[in-house]
Amino acid sequence: MTVREEIEARERETLSEFACLSSASRGRELPLPPCPTRTCFQRDIDRIVHSKAFRRLKHKTQVFLEPEGDHYRTRMTHTIEVARIARTIARGLRLNEDLTEAAAYGHDLGHTPFGHAGERVLDGIMPGGFAHNRQSLRVVEKLEKEGEGLNLTWEVRRGILCHTGPEQAETLEGRIIRLADKIAYINHDIDDAIRGKIIYPMDIPLDCSQLLGFTHSERINSLTVDIIRTSQGKGVIAQSPDFAQAMHKLREFMFEFVYRNPVAKGKEGKAQDMLRRLFDYYAAIPDKLPPEYQAIRVNEGVERAVCDYIAGMTDVYAVEQFKDAFIPKSWSVK
Repeated sequence: MTVREEIEARERETLSEFACLSSASRGRELPLPPCPTRTCFQRDIDRIVHSKAFRRLKHKTQVFLEPEGDHYRTRMTHTIEVARIARTIARGLRLNEDLTEAAAYGHDLGHTPFGHAGERVLDGIMPGGFAHNRQSLRVVEKLEKEGEGLNLTWEVRRGILCHTGPEQAETLEGRIIRLADKIAYINHDIDDAIRGKIIYPMDIPLDCSQLLGFTHSERINSLTVDIIRTSQGKGVIAQSPDFAQAMHKLREFMFEFVYRNPVAKGKEGKAQDMLRRLFDYYAAIPDKLPPEYQAIRVNEGVERAVCDYIAGMTDVYAVEQFKDAFIPKSWSVK
């Protein structure tokens, strides 16, 4: 037996009846010879982590624009935290950890620069709207590897697409991502907001703290353990009513005091205006688009090509392109 076959055999022996087995995957759009050492889902993890889109996440905003400090989250650190929470839940339920991890690593590959502020700009411009989960799927199916895509398995692609929005993933592993994403961002955004003195620990609703814990690690552990206990042996991914209500209340608290806070979000208007002007600039002069987007321009239209280009930008790169397009070289901008 190859190493991969041994791993697949162990999955059949040890995983839950509700797990998605690597050997039972629906496969890829373009069939590949099996890897001798990795299952199909382990192979997908490597394909995502080695992609350019994944590397760019380290320079994309999570919540705070240009925070002063090394310890604020970026889109990459958020992704890693989601992957760790998701994998812990999968392990606790004896589901396929590799499938869960792959979907977690890929779930935000299509996120715009400047976080959800950038997403709202493209959503308002693009016919049919824009959503980062659909863009993440587009990244892995079409945009990566100079237009070839990453050719991921069907289960991983569904986990990426369905981590938010109306559709639900068919596998339990894919469904974990939706809750792991919320657990991660609510709690690390609380941590970052406290670090930035936007809120203080005593501001957090007391009843939530009494149930979930008073620290970052206690809240994450409580929410993770609750999902495992509530879902165990039932073929579902669910929270108990009290914990679901507490997490919802924390999320509402964050929207009121952080996500809509003018101090935390004061620069968003400028960032959004910059992206709108960049979109208009490239739409008017599409020859300025890099070569890899010219085929998209021809086959799917200028707006689609410009959207893909801007959505893939990091915060820093977007600022550089804006300066190049609109600021005379001889001027000094600080």
